[in-house]
Amino acid sequence: MSLVTVYQSSKSIDEVIDTVARDKSISHRSVMFSMLASGQTKITNFLRAEDTLNSLKIIENLGAKVDDDGEIILIESDGIKESEEILDCGNSGTGMRLFCGLLSSANGHFILTGDEYLKRRPMKRVTQPLKTIGAKLDGRDNGNLAPLSIRGGTLKSFVYDSKIASAQVKSAMILAALSGDEESIYSEPELSRDHTERMLSAMGASIYTDDEQKIHIKPMQGLLKPLEINVPADPSSGFFFAVAAAITPNSKIILKDLTLNKTRIEAFKVLEKMGTKITYKETQNIYEPIGDIIVEYSPLKAVEVSENIAWLIDEIPALSIAFAFADGESIIKNAEELRVKESDRIATTVNNLNLCGVQTKEFDDGFSVIGTSKLQKAHINSYGDHRIAMSFAIAGLNCGMEIEDIDCINTSFPNFFEILQKFTRVEFEN
Repeated sequence: MSLVTVYQSSKSIDEVIDTVARDKSISHRSVMFSMLASGQTKITNFLRAEDTLNSLKIIENLGAKVDDDGEIILIESDGIKESEEILDCGNSGTGMRLFCGLLSSANGHFILTGDEYLKRRPMKRVTQPLKTIGAKLDGRDNGNLAPLSIRGGTLKSFVYDSKIASAQVKSAMILAALSGDEESIYSEPELSRDHTERMLSAMGASIYTDDEQKIHIKPMQGLLKPLEINVPADPSSGFFFAVAAAITPNSKIILKDLTLNKTRIEAFKVLEKMGTKITYKETQNIYEPIGDIIVEYSPLKAVEVSENIAWLIDEIPALSIAFAFADGESIIKNAEELRVKESDRIATTVNNLNLCGVQTKEFDDGFSVIGTSKLQKAHINSYGDHRIAMSFAIAGLNCGMEIEDIDCINTSFPNFFEILQKFTRVEFEN
């Protein structure tokens, strides 16, 4: 359980960052979807973090041939094979939930497990809807907790109206629908991240969204076309440094080559509403719009956030740091999903802000933060949650910070501290 001390910085930030971690959501999907393709999948700039490397190892255990020279990953598969290994997803809820959908229709028996934190996270939101269409899934707490057992088989088509906007649930059900007996229809209360629809459509799957925002998925007719994809930088990772610029006077940061997908940059839009000057420059658009985001400091004002929560759920811990420096009371609502992430992010965010001398209120579905000009240095527990750890490391630029249990950062952003050290001094202890 490592400890890091982030020292207060007295200087403004003027930096071009072209080493933001590559997109985790797209990296996971690119290797998983290769199992549905005929021919060679080519992935450039794959995120080499613990979570995504676990997904790469899992598809090897499922029979894929992987050629990785450290820069380009080539994958060939002739279908999913039963593995004699237990499939370890590490800390990744995305990995476990999407593999549930992918493997539920595959021939064979599969066991999914994870680390101590993933084993505590609820899986019934995925296993329950999959069971209703014929999936044979089980696990601890009646299929709610890993390890999970999957015996793949024939699945039925469905019309499913999800009560939550979750890209993980949606993706698992879409993957299951590709093996259904006829067209399936999936709907959610608001659009969640749409990488799965975009990528599978580009591979030749019959997926479209109608005027009522219902997603129609037809079963695959044979294997799909392979992807040839350059994974963009992850805006949810880049957002930590956007917040660094937003809370540090006279600062400017340019984040290079991020996906500009509207379902991924909502947190930047919230920062704009708070007063930060943000510019978007699209440079390409194949599977995803990709480009640069320029963030410039301006005094922050409070904001209430209650819409498009699914588009910024991962960025809320970092956004709370911006709230702590805004003039007035900022409020997050309709964010119950935060309770079931790597930690209970409502509780961990509020508790750690309180340690920094920030006034907060906790709600069932969110929290409020009263801004201040100066935080107090504190000793923070990440609770094994990479986004909590990185958010409070950014807060340390203002006041200094000690954060324990930082190894979790390797699950998504291994070079985070390498970038942070450009702005301030950082010391590590085992």
